[in-house]
Amino acid sequence: MSDPLAHRGGRRGPPEPPRAAPGTRSAARRRALDILFEADLLDRPVAEVLARHRADREAGAPDAYTVELVEGVAARRDDLDAGIAAAAEHWTIDRMPLVDRNLLRLAAFELTARPEVPTAVVLDEAIELAKLLSTADSGRFVNGVLAHIAGEVRGPA
Repeated sequence: MSDPLAHRGGRRGPPEPPRAAPGTRSAARRRALDILFEADLLDRPVAEVLARHRADREAGAPDAYTVELVEGVAARRDDLDAGIAAAAEHWTIDRMPLVDRNLLRLAAFELTARPEVPTAVVLDEAIELAKLLSTADSGRFVNGVLAHIAGEVRGPA
């Protein structure tokens, strides 16, 4: 039998969304989002959750870019949230789905602190993660908020 759970009557949950190849910036963004989401969900300090991930032998320590993203978002969270709130008409940070607000923080950090990363790359990856991991409307929402932030920070496209 090819399915190890079939003979036990076990059931599989929904398939895990595909992940980027380890060592890529896409994988680093996804791992950073996982850490930021976990800290927000559990209402724990980002540094505590990051330390736990660094010590996780099974998953392996996050790479340097993941750590830079997570620490950068944590250090600039208030400024990032202010920029997101200004760009998200009629939405408060607390009202946004957890995935969306942490994805917006992550992408806003890259837009503001990593000018060498092309704007299109930041937006495309954030939108794809929103479509994959959040609500049906999240892709459009994330696109609109980040396009506004990108215009403010980097100028018109």
